[in-house]
This record gives sequence, C-alpha cells and structure tokens, in this order.
Amino acid sequence: MTALTGSIRRRFLGRSVAAERSSRRPTEPVAAPADDVAPVDFAPNDPLLAYLQSASGAVDVESLELDSPGVTALKAAGVKLAVPLVSQGELIGVLNLGPRRSEQEYSTDDRKLLDNLAAQAAPALRVGQLVRQQEAEARTRQRFEQELEVARLIQQNFLPKQLPELPGWQIAAYYRPAREVGGDFYDVIPLGDGQLGFVIGDVTDKGVPAALVMAATRSVLRASAQRLVNPCEVLERVNEHLCPDMPAKMFVTCLYGVLEPATGRFRFANAGHDLPYVKTAGGSVELRARGMPLGLMPGMRYEEKETVLAPGDSLLLHSDGVVEAHNPEGDMFGFPRLKAAVATYPGGGELIDRVLTDLAAHTGPDAEQEDDITMVVLARAVVPMAAGGGSVPQQVVEFEVPSAEGNERLALAQVSGVVAPLGMSDANLKRLETAVAEATMNAMEHGNNYDTDKPVTVRVVGEPDRVRVQITDHGGAPADRETEVPDIEAKLAGLQRPRGWGLFLIKNMVDEAHEASDGHLHTLELVMYLHDDRTTPEEGDHDDQ
Repeated sequence: MTALTGSIRRRFLGRSVAAERSSRRPTEPVAAPADDVAPVDFAPNDPLLAYLQSASGAVDVESLELDSPGVTALKAAGVKLAVPLVSQGELIGVLNLGPRRSEQEYSTDDRKLLDNLAAQAAPALRVGQLVRQQEAEARTRQRFEQELEVARLIQQNFLPKQLPELPGWQIAAYYRPAREVGGDFYDVIPLGDGQLGFVIGDVTDKGVPAALVMAATRSVLRASAQRLVNPCEVLERVNEHLCPDMPAKMFVTCLYGVLEPATGRFRFANAGHDLPYVKTAGGSVELRARGMPLGLMPGMRYEEKETVLAPGDSLLLHSDGVVEAHNPEGDMFGFPRLKAAVATYPGGGELIDRVLTDLAAHTGPDAEQEDDITMVVLARAVVPMAAGGGSVPQQVVEFEVPSAEGNERLALAQVSGVVAPLGMSDANLKRLETAVAEATMNAMEHGNNYDTDKPVTVRVVGEPDRVRVQITDHGGAPADRETEVPDIEAKLAGLQRPRGWGLFLIKNMVDEAHEASDGHLHTLELVMYLHDDRTTPEEGDHDDQ
C-alpha cells in the first residue's frame, strides 16, 4: 500500500496478511509475507485510476476488462483484489492483495473487512502523505534559501565595495535587486595612464546560475581590460570566453567604456545593453553603439564609439529595471521619461536621487519592484569663473588632444562644454566652435605633423566679459611671420597659394586672434566676448600673450 503521486508506484505482497487472518485456524501460525516484487508504474492518464476512484469497494482485478496498462501489469503480478483508498473524494492509494494461501476466493466477509480497513487507513495515509510533503517542501525551501544566500554573497563580493575618488569628477552608483539576488552588476576598473573602465551589465535569469555567470563575466572582463586597449576588443574577447560554457537560454547584456579623465574622452562599446544618456548644456543625448549580447554567438564584432564629456556633463549608465517599471495602469516609465529627467535634473549623485523619486511616483508607494535597478553616474565638475569681476583671469580647463586626424572634434566638444554655461549667444558659440576646430586641425597637421607623441594643448581661460581659448602646438613658427591676405580672385586665377586661408577664416570667426611663439611652441589665442554689447579693448591689451 503506497500513496499516489505523479507517476503512481504500487508495491504489493504475494499473500495478504489481513485475508489470511480471516481464514486460518486458531492454531495455524501466520506465514511471513513473501518478498516485495518489482513496483508497478501507473501513468497519470491510465483509465484504471478513474475506475478505482469511482469504485464503491474492493475490485476484482481478474474480472476487469479495461484497456489499461495498469490492469495488465497487476494481472501479470498476480494481484487478485485492489482496494481503493479514497480520502475526501481523492484516490490517494490502493491496497493490493494476491491470492489467499488457502487458494479459496475472497469471501463477502473478507471484502467487508477490507472496505472497513480502507475507510480507516485512507485518512491516516493522507496525513502521512501531507507530513512527508511538508517535510519535502521544508527541505526544498531550506536548500533554496541556502542557494540564495550563496548567490547573494557571490554578488556582494563582486560589486565594488567603494568607488574611486577622481579629481574633477564625481562617480556615483546605485544598486537594488528586485529579490534577494539579481542579475545586474556594475564595476569600475583602474587602467593604465590614469584611465578608468566603467561596466554595467545584466544577466538573464536569477539566483545562483545568474550570480555565477555574473562572476565569470566580471572576471573575464577585468582580465581582458588590462590587456586590451579598445572597448570593442574587450567585449569580443569576453564573448569568446563566455560562449562555450554559457547555460542554455542565458546571456549577458553589457556596456563597457574607458574614460580619459584629463580630456573627458569616453570610448565605449555596447553588447545589447540599454543606451546610456549624457546630460549636456543643451539637454541630453543617447550614446549608440551596436553589438549582440555576450554569450549568444561566437565570432561577434562590436562597434566602438566615443564622445567627450565636457565640464558640467553627466553620463548615466542604467539597467532596464528603470525604464521597464510599470504603474498600476500598466504604463512603463519608459526611455523618453528617463531622457527628459537626465536633461532636466542636475547631474552626479543628485541625478540618481531625482530619477528614483520619479520612479517611485510612477509605480506607486505599494508597488512591488519588478526588476533589478542599477544606475551609475559619471559627472565632470565645472570650475567656476573668477568671482567679483576682477581682472585676473581664472583658468577653467586645460587638456591635451592627441595629434591624429579627426581629433579636432574632441577639442571642439570640450571647449563647447566649458563655454556653453557661461551665457554666450548661440551664434557666437557656433563661431567659436568652428574656429577652435579649424585651429586645432592646423596645429595637429602643420604644427605637429600629426606626430602622436606631440599633443596639442588647449586651455580655456575665462574673464568677466570674454573667453580665451589658447591652442598650442610644437611648430615653433615665428609669431611675426608674414602671411598673405587671402584674395578669392587671385586664388581662382592661380596667383595665390592656399596657405593662410585657414588662419584668415579663424580670425574672421572670432572677435580677436593673437599668435605667440618662443621658437619651440606656437600658440594661437582666440578671444570671443560673452555679450554682444561689448566694447572693443584698447590696443595692446594682450601683448603679454
């Protein structure tokens, strides 16, 4: 007699002790039951089960004509009677009896005795089943809690215990799992030359498997970042390591970027993760780079992009737990709302606090968190202008640009980020940006001959009424060299060389332009006034530049 479970197993004896007691003589000893035979498996859809549940008493197995594998198995094993054990209308077991030792048929009294026995045994058997079920569930819960604790410890040990302090920058992070263990992770990796690597990722699934995949991803990524320079190559290496051993139906979305603190240059690659946002003086922009999630397919290539974080800019890396949070009506928080928050709110750690406040207002106070929430903010500080209107200039920022084609865009973005908050008109700012880009390109090409060992130095200096941008190269050309005044008719006639046109353009884009050289370094200073109602400075104001 056993309980019924998903695939029902039955053990029965070659002789029935209960039946034997009803027929033996008082002086006849009771023979020990025969050894158990092999168990019989009943499929859940076997028609015998439905028949037994509806039976009113003991069932004569030999007389059954059901098309049932269970009936066939019972007959082959020599079972004569099957007594259903029913508790609260549910078939929970069957008492199986073989032939009597006296080789007589089971009498009416035998069947009544068996029915009474079944009526008393069924509730007791049900209680035993419930006790075993509760014990099994308790063991399962304990094992599950132990697994969660292991996963939680793994995850805690692999998240940064503290964020680095970076002069001129603020780094803030927030992590809150939806359950005891989440699939999100983030990291900050110290690299050579003072650079920092930033990682944010999301592992599908939860629990110990996700924690182990997260730990493996972090370890491989850290090791690859120390050996490889480009973010795209790092993600390619990580993907190749993860693919062979990634569990089925699991993968990792990940964004990896490298920051050059001195210049604000941020190079990044994206493996299917949510797009980061940059708060700028003009609003907020998305940083896009294409790439498949890690661990799905080997041989993947990842697009690499770069941007420059100017003073005052903030970069927000986030997981999908932010944008996919729903309100009671089922509406998501969404990317447009997050992008608008980045554009509107202050940067740094305050940006995280404001987004969390908006998120709580959207989901409601009693809402259960649906997914892990992770945010990392990288904010570049703004150096204030000189206070009190004094005449002593205040240096706002100084940085270097490697002498390589296209890097004039880095200088333009940096200078624009510094100057934009100072109140310069949009038209004048565009003119200054154009002049800076042209001057930087000339410095890299003609001053440094695109020698990467000779960077161009850019300094932005603020005064109460003007901004000076000083661009220095290693050309060392004399400051008093003669240059031709560009003449369009002479150029079209082939009478004038193309040299000098760049400087002519630059000088006409800004309010003032000054050159200086010490024989080794050459500096071009661009001056743009902050307000249109300016007065032209007297001659000789900048002779010391």
